[in-house]
Amino acid sequence: MNDIQHQAEWLTRQIMQELAAGKNPAPLMIPVGVSNRHIHLCREDMDVLFGYGSTLTRMKAVKQPGQFAAEETVTLRTQKGDIPNVRVLGPLRNTTQIEISVADSFVLGVKAPVRMSGDLHDSPGIEIIGPKGHVAKPHGTIVAWRHIHISPQEAQLHGLRDGMEIDVQAEGLRAGVLGHVVVRVSADAVLELHIDVEEANGFGLRNGDLVYRINPTV
Repeated sequence: MNDIQHQAEWLTRQIMQELAAGKNPAPLMIPVGVSNRHIHLCREDMDVLFGYGSTLTRMKAVKQPGQFAAEETVTLRTQKGDIPNVRVLGPLRNTTQIEISVADSFVLGVKAPVRMSGDLHDSPGIEIIGPKGHVAKPHGTIVAWRHIHISPQEAQLHGLRDGMEIDVQAEGLRAGVLGHVVVRVSADAVLELHIDVEEANGFGLRNGDLVYRINPTV
């Protein structure tokens, strides 16, 4: 049994004990993960950009299990401008997805919608330049919607469901409320709020800072 399974079983026991004792769970404190512009590649595009059969080189792990930042980078290009050194995140996916900031969309001259990962319908296209070739994508460029990764056990403890939206409070000199934070429940998730660099700067947040859920009044 791995550490994640042990943690899940321990948390489940804690939840059941608190529910049995009639206790209210402690406020949900959520670590922040700040996401810079990056790209997820499919196998076909990886072959074109980095060579047939190429693989991603792990540079460092990110918090969500199995995911990592790769050493490989690409350039994003439109008729208006370029953004070089855009990090590839692994592992490979079924569909290529480009995640940029609102400021990046001005540089590139595209109207990237604020979307959840995987919702690429009617999103703008872009050209991706790699060391071995280039790919012109007809769509796939988005600004990532702020969201929380959470395990089923923690979600149950705090009355959360996959897909629901909650508000969270950031403290400090630039304190404020982040609204419409989408909850994403998955079996192997590690609790984390994902926001982009612009949102982090606006609230004075850095990786590892804590925010907390504002409990609904009704």
